[in-house]
Amino acid sequence: MPTNIIQSVDESGNRIILRVEGDMLLEDALLLEKIAVEMRDDADGDVTIDLADLDFMDSESAPVLRRLAKEKGFNIEGMEIFLQSAIDSVERKGA
Repeated sequence: MPTNIIQSVDESGNRIILRVEGDMLLEDALLLEKIAVEMRDDADGDVTIDLADLDFMDSESAPVLRRLAKEKGFNIEGMEIFLQSAIDSVERKGA
């Protein structure tokens, strides 16, 4: 499934939300990083990246998202599904 990046603004108008849907590969993560940084530079408010509708993320994309959160200060939401998948995988291997 291709990656879609949808821009919206929260009700207060102070925060831009980039909702990511589909599958995220390295090229998609790098494009998301470029878009998010440019939007933050152009906007007066914060930019949040919402991954709740993401179906798949490869291992090469994760460091890019980590860099966005840790080094560049972006708020990333919707990672709970990936955390639960990792827990389920570990539990299956341990059983």
